Amino acid sequence: MPDNRLLDLPWPGAKPLSDAFFDRDAQTLARELLGMVIRHRVAGLWLSARIIETEAYYRAEKGSHASLGYTEKRRALFADGGHIYMYYARGGDSLNFSAQGPGNAVLIKSGHPWLDDQSGTASLARMQANNPDARGEPRPPQRLCAGQTLLCRALALKVADWDAQRFDLQRLFVEDVGERPPRIVQTTRLGIPAGRDEHLPYRFVDAVFARHCTRNPLRRGQVEGRDYRLLDNAGACR
Repeated sequence: MPDNRLLDLPWPGAKPLSDAFFDRDAQTLARELLGMVIRHRVAGLWLSARIIETEAYYRAEKGSHASLGYTEKRRALFADGGHIYMYYARGGDSLNFSAQGPGNAVLIKSGHPWLDDQSGTASLARMQANNPDARGEPRPPQRLCAGQTLLCRALALKVADWDAQRFDLQRLFVEDVGERPPRIVQTTRLGIPAGRDEHLPYRFVDAVFARHCTRNPLRRGQVEGRDYRLLDNAGACR
């Protein structure tokens, strides 16, 4: 069926991801979302961030919220691909998208500010005002969205506004701007408690932006083949 949302583009030439894009395996979706741009319209400005880090979650493994069972709060996780699931973590909001199969999803772990004709310097300034550092000063762009709650704070994404919603092309969507990471780092997820499948390599990072994600998987002391794998853009090992 055609995606009727695409008939209501926010500007000529916009390339929002269709609902069908999200209807795929969670790991595949986590990789394919790298390089895409989240767009959130706030007070007339499009706040935008390129996705540089994601984590895949499945209902069948212990690290996922869905493994705890269906609740009204988790209903978006059990819906078809492309529903928004948000929750509170580490004192802030976190953004997820449902994937193919009930209970499967991708967490948007971190991003990098994206500037173009739709999101200019005024948008960046608004994102910095939304997410100042501990002294109240503007964060440098490379650290502005370096974590799941920092990303949501910079983009002004709130659980109360978007949990269990669908994308709205006039307010919030994910766009294909033609960017593809040449290499992807695959490694274990962050913050998973011991005994809850913390060993699963379901975290994916755009290698070009590895220094700007939640935790650099290519930092000193990390060994390829032991701590991470490098994939090419087709998903094959290097």
